Amino acid sequence: MDKIDALDKKILRIITQNARMPFKDVATQCDVSRAAIHQRVAKMFEMGVITGSGYQVDAKLLGYNLCAIVGIMLEKGNMYDSVSNELEKIPEVVEAYYTLGKYSMMIRVYAKDDKHLLHILNQGIQSIPGVSYTETLTALDQRFSRQLPIE
Repeated sequence: MDKIDALDKKILRIITQNARMPFKDVATQCDVSRAAIHQRVAKMFEMGVITGSGYQVDAKLLGYNLCAIVGIMLEKGNMYDSVSNELEKIPEVVEAYYTLGKYSMMIRVYAKDDKHLLHILNQGIQSIPGVSYTETLTALDQRFSRQLPIE
């Protein structure tokens, strides 16, 4: 199985909608054996089609009341790897992208409050060698988060 086929896509549509669905129920919906579902999902993990599993946690319920999108300008574009490695050490930084446009990078950060965000920015992000400057946008609400459609 070098590529994903129609059955793999059907499995992906089901499990991305409900990752807790038992494989026996997925197998019933796909009209195949539970072993076939196990084998197909394992193979998709090996191929990198499925990159993780887990639960999404509501950050606000853990006390992280601020979500910020931070644009980062690097001194030089070739500093992306070293800056990314340092950003990865900051647990409140949950996503990082190398981008085209106004900023070299865009990251998503969670903070408990404005004082915590200021600490993350000043003592964390802005102190990383290669970070020229940052611009912070505070997210007021997250309307939705979803997986891409599987066609």
